[in-house]
Amino acid sequence: MNLRVKVIHYGQAHWYADIDDADDPQPDDPFWYLDHCRTQAQALEAACSELTALSTQARRGDHLYRVLEISGVAV
Repeated sequence: MNLRVKVIHYGQAHWYADIDDADDPQPDDPFWYLDHCRTQAQALEAACSELTALSTQARRGDHLYRVLEISGVAV
């Protein structure tokens, strides 16, 4: 699995971050996301922390659940 972090700036309003499989054809269903970060650094720090946790789970062989699998709502 090739996980990647994406951070996007929405104008002057906020930053968004998500973690997804680089080969995923459905970018609206990441493994994790965070919206309304005040700074890019805050978004990156949160995403990197979660990426570490997801990587640990993947190495153990745990199933990684996508947001849609958990909440039933696409991002």
